[in-house]
Amino acid sequence: MIRFTLRHVTMLTTAIGLPIASMSAPECSIHPTKSASDTELHEMAKISAAEAEKYARARLGTQREITTSSAELEAEGGCLIWSFDMAVAGQSGMEEVNVDAGNGQILSVHHESQATEASEAADEMRKQTSSSGPKHPD
Repeated sequence: MIRFTLRHVTMLTTAIGLPIASMSAPECSIHPTKSASDTELHEMAKISAAEAEKYARARLGTQREITTSSAELEAEGGCLIWSFDMAVAGQSGMEEVNVDAGNGQILSVHHESQATEASEAADEMRKQTSSSGPKHPD
C-alpha cells in the first residue's frame, strides 16, 4: 500500500507546479517552523490531545470499540497536527487520523495495514537510534 502524508502531497504539488490551495485536502491553521522544539509545538497547539482525539474518534464514526495506540503532536508538511493511530475492533491494521492542532479540523484519514504499521515502527526506531548518535565514554 502506498502511504501519502500531508508532507508528500505538499512536496508533490510543489514539484509539479500546482498551487496547494487547489488540492482537496483542507488547509491547516498553524504553520510551525522546522526548527520548533517539542515545547514550542505544544505552546502553539490550541486544542489538547484529548479534544483532538475526540474529533478523530467522531470522524471514524463507528459503533465498534476504538483503541488509540499512539497520539503525537508533530509538525508535518508545514502543519501542526495531532496524529492518532487507532485500531477499530474487528478490522485489521490501523486508521491514522491527522487533526489540525489549531482548530480540530480533520486533515486526513487513511488506513494502514499491519505490514505498513510494522514498517513505520521499524523506521521510527532507526531514526531514534541514529539521531542519538554514537556514545563516547568520557
